[in-house]
Amino acid sequence: MKQFFTFLILLAFTLAQSQTLSPKQDYFVQFNGSQLSKKVSIAEVLNHSILKKYKDGKMNLDINQYADLIKLDQRITVHGNYSDSIPYYQVTIPIKDRNAIKNFLIQKNKENDSLGKPLIEDFGQYSVYNSPDKKTTVAWNDSYLVFFGLTKKHEYKDYSYPEVEVDSAATAVAGDPSEVSEVVVETNEVPVVDTAYVDYSDNYYANFQKEQIAFDSIQAISQNRFVKLLFENGFRVPTSEKVHENADISCWVDYGTAMSSFNTAYAALARFTTYNKFFPSQNLGNFVKGINVDFYFDNDNARVEEIVEYSKPMADIVGKISNRKVNKNIFNYFPAQKPLGYMTYHFNTKEILNSFPAFSTEIFTNPYILKEDISVATDLISTIIDEEATATLFDGDISVFLYDVAEREVTSKTFEYDENYESKEVVKTIKKAIPQFSVIFTSTHPTFADKLIQLGVRKNGLVQKGNYYEIKGTQEYGNLFIFKDKDVVVIGNNIDAIFPKDNSFSKEVKKELKQHYISAKVSLDKLVTAYSNTGEAKESEIKSFNRLTQQFTDVTLYSAKKLTDNKLKFELKLNSSKGDKNIILQTLDLVDELSTK
Repeated sequence: MKQFFTFLILLAFTLAQSQTLSPKQDYFVQFNGSQLSKKVSIAEVLNHSILKKYKDGKMNLDINQYADLIKLDQRITVHGNYSDSIPYYQVTIPIKDRNAIKNFLIQKNKENDSLGKPLIEDFGQYSVYNSPDKKTTVAWNDSYLVFFGLTKKHEYKDYSYPEVEVDSAATAVAGDPSEVSEVVVETNEVPVVDTAYVDYSDNYYANFQKEQIAFDSIQAISQNRFVKLLFENGFRVPTSEKVHENADISCWVDYGTAMSSFNTAYAALARFTTYNKFFPSQNLGNFVKGINVDFYFDNDNARVEEIVEYSKPMADIVGKISNRKVNKNIFNYFPAQKPLGYMTYHFNTKEILNSFPAFSTEIFTNPYILKEDISVATDLISTIIDEEATATLFDGDISVFLYDVAEREVTSKTFEYDENYESKEVVKTIKKAIPQFSVIFTSTHPTFADKLIQLGVRKNGLVQKGNYYEIKGTQEYGNLFIFKDKDVVVIGNNIDAIFPKDNSFSKEVKKELKQHYISAKVSLDKLVTAYSNTGEAKESEIKSFNRLTQQFTDVTLYSAKKLTDNKLKFELKLNSSKGDKNIILQTLDLVDELSTK
């Protein structure tokens, strides 16, 4: 066995000499220091009083010692690959002084005796630091510091299992050091192993430890070799056309490879079940090509923009679904004044149903399910379902409103035990803070909604009260009701709120919905005021919340109706009531003030 492991190490080392990293990037994160430094002084952030508390407190965290080494007004990037034969990550940081990095690492090792003597090697153009546990490889030259690591995990093969005969040939993947220490078998059949023959002797754990040590050594050798390739011919700063230079922080992930990697991880359950082969996530990457998440920090707001890039066929479908003409009748039941919060969402249900065959065929396309079988199923469903008629049950307009948080008396029945340990029914009346809300949606089916309401009346679940119906047994939720007027259905617990005296608020929402199919807003000041008026609010909470509303006004969410270059954008924004300083500093001020109380 000893000779076997020696052979594996030598073989892996030999193969490693021919390895190269794939230029493909599965994710890329870029901190645009040059962009953010135009908006806020890095020195103001680092020298803020709240950060000084962490430096002088129990955490003993001095951020300035890191800032003295790094050029924070330049790009910092994190990128890597998790779908190739050599998965890795790389962090690239611009630095001020090469010797300062070396001295810093030496000092950190002195502060932590458990790390032992730092393993720092100078190679002229660059230097390399390897931690004693060989898990971390850090390299730097005069301009850049790089953290590099291979992320492949060692998978131990238990040789006490009986051999399994398979039809396909066993192949060793030369490009991956972790797969040199085991034979990789490619087969479409899941082997059934009789665990009764497993020998959990001391050899099992000894072999596992030997393989893990050999694997870690191979990883360390490979990591240093890759670092050498990065620096020996002049270091090239990683770039990506997928990230956005105008964002303060820009992130991108390849959705297809992310889902494929997830499916590969899920496939590890094959030893427990065979149903994983039908898992559809392996094809979801054919729908979405990539996702961007960008962060912006301005004086009057902080916002997050998510941009989903679809494949061309999928973009055509999504464009039809999101570009829906709103049923104007719903605006008749919007509140007169701005509520505490609302969300209105409009999509084309008919287009979703029409696109079902294309969705299902693409999702379930894999070697285990024949296309002909899927075609039979989708044809059957399409025949049974009348897309146009079914879509009228729920057309795609839905709006949710939070009007207030009111304190109401609620009577409920509970069971308690007396002194003889016998249960008895007890009726209690308590005060409870109940959100006042409504949900409004459209249904243009000529009879279904009315017949459903009448069924509820016949079954004694609904009680008619004038022009609406009260749902029995919902006192705890504020007495829910159902109101229907032609193709508009309203469910809520405040009937007075759905009959506005004017339409000033609905005009504002109409304007937003000309460009967006999702529009949402939460007014922080109104929400805090409503909560403060309930008996559940504590005085300390009210003070903190009131300070919060002095700083920030509301949170908004929008998503455009139309796609641009097959991309759909979502925007989440936190708006500030002040514009005299960057919102990062405003937030630090708020945290500092609240932490001193």
